Amino acid sequence: MYAWQFQKAQHVAEHNGWAKFVSMQNHYNMIYREEEREMIPFCRDEKIAITPYSPLASGRLTRDWSETSLRSETDMVQHSKYDSMMKVDRGIVERLAEVAKNHGVTRDKIALAWLLNKDQIVAPIIGAQKESHLESAVAALDIRLTPDEMNYLEELYVPHSLVGALPDPKFNK
Repeated sequence: MYAWQFQKAQHVAEHNGWAKFVSMQNHYNMIYREEEREMIPFCRDEKIAITPYSPLASGRLTRDWSETSLRSETDMVQHSKYDSMMKVDRGIVERLAEVAKNHGVTRDKIALAWLLNKDQIVAPIIGAQKESHLESAVAALDIRLTPDEMNYLEELYVPHSLVGALPDPKFNK
């Protein structure tokens, strides 16, 4: 949803004496950072935890750009989320690989460590399908990225079209 929609939901909850939201599950990763514009500042201001989904961008942050997997070949949702910005995102993925190599770890650990270095992020939602995926994710907790590394990973990002935000019905008539 858009931040203004979430703010309205918070207001309705408060107005009616209901429990307010304490966590936002949003789409956020190294190659899709649109939540930084409004949602994350809103959540920070309201002290709402962020539990992002797709922290590895459907696997795009875990392998070389030229490599494919069954998922990358068949997952149409992944294609709809990320294909339009592939040329821009490639540089970010290449930098991710470089930082991972410098740390002597796999890319998924650096991508998760990047998220965990963000103040409001409490727990990325990982799509673990194997025990090794969980073990790798837990190992990301031990990685500390320097401010220079964070900047290096972030500086190539350019705005993306919104993906997943619910449209305002007033504008879809």
